[in-house]
Amino acid sequence: MASYRITLLAGDGIGPEITAIAVKLLERVAQQFNFQLDFDHQPVGGDAIEKFGEPLPASTLAACKASDAVLLAAIGAPKYDNLPRQQRPESGLLALRAGLDLFANLRPVAIVPALIDASSLRPEVISGVDLLVVRELTGGIYFGQPKGRVQLENGEERGFNTMTYSSSEVDRIAKVAFDLARQRRGVLCSVDKANVLDVSQLWRDRVNEMAGAYPDVNLSHMYVDNAAMQLVRQPRQFDVLLTSNLFGDILSDEAAMLTGSIGMLPSASLGSSGPGLFEPVHGSAPDIAGQDLANPLAMVLSAAMMLRIGLKQDAAALALENAVSAVLEQGFRTGDLMADGCTKLACSAMGEELLRALA
Repeated sequence: MASYRITLLAGDGIGPEITAIAVKLLERVAQQFNFQLDFDHQPVGGDAIEKFGEPLPASTLAACKASDAVLLAAIGAPKYDNLPRQQRPESGLLALRAGLDLFANLRPVAIVPALIDASSLRPEVISGVDLLVVRELTGGIYFGQPKGRVQLENGEERGFNTMTYSSSEVDRIAKVAFDLARQRRGVLCSVDKANVLDVSQLWRDRVNEMAGAYPDVNLSHMYVDNAAMQLVRQPRQFDVLLTSNLFGDILSDEAAMLTGSIGMLPSASLGSSGPGLFEPVHGSAPDIAGQDLANPLAMVLSAAMMLRIGLKQDAAALALENAVSAVLEQGFRTGDLMADGCTKLACSAMGEELLRALA
């Protein structure tokens, strides 16, 4: 029997609630499909700050590196906003990505027919949308040097960050996007701001050079401001979107709302080797933490991505995805997805319905 070690990072806010549901479902599908999952709970974010005084303890990073896959729920809370930047939960997440060399972030956005009325866009606009955002994750403005805040001679303060990419960084994320486009519908749109940014011109030049090795992929380029508009104007035109770190952060959250709720979207962060990190796109939602109100579906779908991509357990992944579709088709909803004629469920109750669907 195959056995896998999974590092669980429940984190903050609603994280422990949705993690508990994901674990129950993962244990069920492991039993059904004859493999074993060994879970190792580790602190990260605010949870780690409370226990160790830092957002990413060395022991947590070591456990992640030693695992077959990492499943993260959510981090952050307003109570940590006044800490120095390097001590905040978000810095722990950036350090985790860098420590595992997770340079490729995959965010699928597919419309679930049962939720088509939950979107703020008209059904005829979003019907049939199935796109994938491929976001570079360890470079760009979030990691570029120099950065900081300085006092000027005139008494003003100036803050600055550097948006920087090397050709090798662009090449490796572009290859991921081209390979995925080849496996999908063969359409790739690279997003940049090459009309005003030198770093984006380098990005475009490298993507164009790589395109020669993928004659079966239809490559186009789009400025990020136009891409933001086109995502809500005509989202079906997109198959794979290749983006830098900053642009992908913004566009993937915008794309999430095509589905009606950011609480529906999973993601995977991958490196060239070692374990992948799988997490829902949404945040820690501290305003509803501990109230049994959270939507666990993005966490469950992230677990499905972990099974498929990280552990190569395709049948088990499909079982989880089918369970999510089944409960939605039956009209069960958490509060963020509620519509007329549906049955509103608490977070834990949604977990029970998912278990029934698996059975």
